[in-house]
Amino acid sequence: MSDAEIIEVAGREVKITSPERVVFPRTGHTKLDLVRFYAAVGEGALRGVADRPLVLKRFVHGVDEEPFFQKRAPAKRPAWIEVAELRYPSGRSAEEVVGRDLAAVLWTVNLGCVDLNPHPVRVPDLDHPDELRIDLDPVPGVSWDEIVDVAFLARDVLGEHGLTAWPKTSGSRGFHVYARITPGWTFPQLRKAAEAVAREIESRAPGLATSHWWKEERQGVFVDFNQNARDRTVASAYSVRPTGLVSTPLRWDEVRGCRPEAFSLDTVPARFAAEGDPWAEMDSSAAEGSLDSLLALAKEQGPRPKAPKGTGRRQPTMPLIEIARAQTKNEALVGLDRWKARHPEVAALLEPADILIDSMRGRSSAWTRIRINLQHVPESERPAQEPLEVDYDPWKR
Repeated sequence: MSDAEIIEVAGREVKITSPERVVFPRTGHTKLDLVRFYAAVGEGALRGVADRPLVLKRFVHGVDEEPFFQKRAPAKRPAWIEVAELRYPSGRSAEEVVGRDLAAVLWTVNLGCVDLNPHPVRVPDLDHPDELRIDLDPVPGVSWDEIVDVAFLARDVLGEHGLTAWPKTSGSRGFHVYARITPGWTFPQLRKAAEAVAREIESRAPGLATSHWWKEERQGVFVDFNQNARDRTVASAYSVRPTGLVSTPLRWDEVRGCRPEAFSLDTVPARFAAEGDPWAEMDSSAAEGSLDSLLALAKEQGPRPKAPKGTGRRQPTMPLIEIARAQTKNEALVGLDRWKARHPEVAALLEPADILIDSMRGRSSAWTRIRINLQHVPESERPAQEPLEVDYDPWKR
């Protein structure tokens, strides 16, 4: 097994350490396979990350282990790796790696990054985003065709307000719709515009789509507008996901007939070579990308109803109990199985969407929370909150 391999790209030499290390245990794909994938789709991948600061999501032990998130660029880095300082709502700041060229992308892959997670801004203007992102997140039990129906509604709403919609698979269960905008609006304005899109979609398909922020209140496809907040990132075009599938740009005329499992680490390079990038003209659409119309729509919609004064923290509208807080998803699921074994009669009454599995962010790593919505359990049969099956403290140093 080779200790390292040198890849020449973009006029630079990128050292790939442990190139034969298996990153995807279920398929056997290695770090070098991942590097070669990004080299093969480099032009398309760069369209999603070029000149953008990146959050490093590092799977240092492969995709079967939890990643950790690194905002700050490693102190030990090549001189040609550029950084940009981002300031967050918390008041903190971080110098983050900039995806300037394909060499920078491959360098992050060598660090253990599998997917690429850029901010919707480009250097040097880090305060004015140039991209609106709609993340369609289905609750369990929603079909792929229903997700696609919501994607077309997103396209229609964006188009009616002067924006060109660009579709891609997420590489997971959901779907992404992007729109380029001219830089000039703030992050709060961007989020407000995206929320207006979500609320309009919900009004057109109330049983199919939802803009409700609280997970227990959702049904159908959640139109996630909060991915447009300053501190959020989304896996970019041609990102390989931990599933082994690829977040793949599409043409609208192929969206209806597509299936996400068709776009994988093995298949996408050949598609890219044969058909090119469906998003090749995306940047040119930014010239007409104004948020004015969507912000006017948001004003017409008015503010969301707020909780009555004096109620303190938000009170859940559904009967929720918490089952586990775990360092890994597998640990949390084992805890859920133990709870179900103790409450078999209750477990039999639960719908798939009643089990709420949340991927949470700690200081630098992800953790998993599981809650149960007891809405389908008769009130007299609902178990009380018990000590957590797994009680991990993500904030403990």
